[in-house]
Amino acid sequence: MKIQYNKLWKLLIDKNMKRVDLRRVTGISANSIAKLGKNEPVRMDVLMKIAEALDCKVEDLFETFKEEK
Repeated sequence: MKIQYNKLWKLLIDKNMKRVDLRRVTGISANSIAKLGKNEPVRMDVLMKIAEALDCKVEDLFETFKEEK
């Protein structure tokens, strides 16, 4: 399974926020932001901090799909 955080980036655009703003309001590390930008998995507590800061559900931040072989 692969993960994409396109929903998160669209949500940030809708809220007129940048990645640096997200980092500031959530307190998550620059490393976590980098992982999100590369569509790499991050810990659930990171996703929960983001969802709380953006007033949304965790499932509103990403989507998963099967990798084609």
